[in-house]
Amino acid sequence: MSRYSIQKKGSEYVVLVDDQSILTFTSRRKAAKLVAEASELLSVQSALPAGEERGGDQSPVKAAKFLDDEVRFP
Repeated sequence: MSRYSIQKKGSEYVVLVDDQSILTFTSRRKAAKLVAEASELLSVQSALPAGEERGGDQSPVKAAKFLDDEVRFP
């Protein structure tokens, strides 16, 4: 299981997962909320049996698409 932490760097709060920076926030409260929600989701997912990871009406997760300078949604 991953270990979450929050570190203050300058005026921002950085969410770390196993010593890797993931996201930055301007509010410690928002960073703490993200960590709590991520921990809860991971604990629910790990509690499900292997065949029940997603419901029958959910499609598999696709690779993320990023914005670029040429097209808004490539």
